[in-house]
Amino acid sequence: MFVRTLDEIIGTKRDVAWGNGQSRRLLIESDNMGFAFLDTIVKAGTDLEIQYKNHLESVYCIEGRGSITDVATGTEYEIRPGVMYVLDNHDLHRLCATEDLRLMCVFNPPLKGDEKHNVGKSGTSY
Repeated sequence: MFVRTLDEIIGTKRDVAWGNGQSRRLLIESDNMGFAFLDTIVKAGTDLEIQYKNHLESVYCIEGRGSITDVATGTEYEIRPGVMYVLDNHDLHRLCATEDLRLMCVFNPPLKGDEKHNVGKSGTSY
């Protein structure tokens, strides 16, 4: 067993600025849990297409408001506290934050810890 606090993460190499916010990586690959657990801030005004080609992700909103759109279908979903969304098929999605969002994220397989979004023609990916 181990215990880790957000205060221990902030300001370290596990506290990654990703351009539109902050990704605080509480669990990463080297923790040997088989998944990564992140406390992520998405800045208000963010409007970004993202696709994780190597990871599946579940996301639970604890603060803020925004939306996520499934690019393949055009279906848009509201994000607000208490809403979870799951990217279970390497889904290309559009994330919009109308307020700062605070999201608790689980990645499988786990992130190594230093990844940032790769920006390209088709949006961003890990």
